[in-house]
Amino acid sequence: MQNRLSAVGCALLAAAILTGCSDSDKPAQYVEYALQGAYSGTLSPQAKYAVIGSFNHGGSLWNVSQHERLYNWNHRAGEYSLITASAFSPNELYAATAEQQDLVLWNLSNGKPEGFWSSPAEILAMDLSPNGNYALLGLADHTAVYFDIKHGGVMQTFRHDARVKSVDLSEDALLALTGDDAYNAQLWDVQSNKVIHSLKFGNIVDTVALSPNKQLAFSSGSLDRAVIWNTLDGKMLHTLSDNRDLFGKRLSFLSARFSPDNSQLLTGTASGSVQLWDTASGEILRSWTLHKRDPYGPTSTGVYSVGFGNDIYYAIGSNGIINELK
Repeated sequence: MQNRLSAVGCALLAAAILTGCSDSDKPAQYVEYALQGAYSGTLSPQAKYAVIGSFNHGGSLWNVSQHERLYNWNHRAGEYSLITASAFSPNELYAATAEQQDLVLWNLSNGKPEGFWSSPAEILAMDLSPNGNYALLGLADHTAVYFDIKHGGVMQTFRHDARVKSVDLSEDALLALTGDDAYNAQLWDVQSNKVIHSLKFGNIVDTVALSPNKQLAFSSGSLDRAVIWNTLDGKMLHTLSDNRDLFGKRLSFLSARFSPDNSQLLTGTASGSVQLWDTASGEILRSWTLHKRDPYGPTSTGVYSVGFGNDIYYAIGSNGIINELK
């Protein structure tokens, strides 16, 4: 555990050095969800719920507006699960948690599991279709799979040249966006299993996101460029990070989400910063720096997930703290 945390700390420190100082705003409020940090954290589409994979108590579901823990979610009775990935259905009726190759579908109305499955390989990323019927899994065996999470079985296999580290489904589950360790972001037709568009980056593609109207996509490479692009023709619209400007622009984005009306994009970085972008112009509108446990310590907190609430933005940090941003 100490070696793992040291490696993460070094990566975040390097990202913090690259981003340099900023005039970002501070959180309006912050609340601790995990005592000593988290392996993972995901906000639901409307930021009503959050799933936390804690170092200390495994998985849990939270009511974000009330900052109340609703359920403890672990895959085996009497054990704390190492939740490395989680996802919500678009209608916020279901959630799924992953522990390496174990996959559990949960009913949000009662907190009970509705399916327990084994994945074909280690799960690196995940998203859910409407009503939690299917899961898009990014796997370490160089594939992404469309998995029937209620009845079991792989429906589609999307083959890549390396590990699939990031995935996102459109809200109707007709499009899948994937990012892999071979530096590719690929947009897929889920039904035909065909690549619609592919973008090449200069490093591992660790974050992807689709807009609600399916017309915009976000993809970013680690310490490389980050772009908003058009899913209809595959053309890049805006570059949010430009590697020609080493210290000011080379960021590693860990999370991204489009607003419900597609007009804005929230991003979160490995160095603990959150940005709000205008999708029409590509210009930054606001920026924040997440709360750190040690304000004078060198290690930043990575931003696992960002979300749009009612007149408020949310961000979950790798230190187990959720931030309210106004």
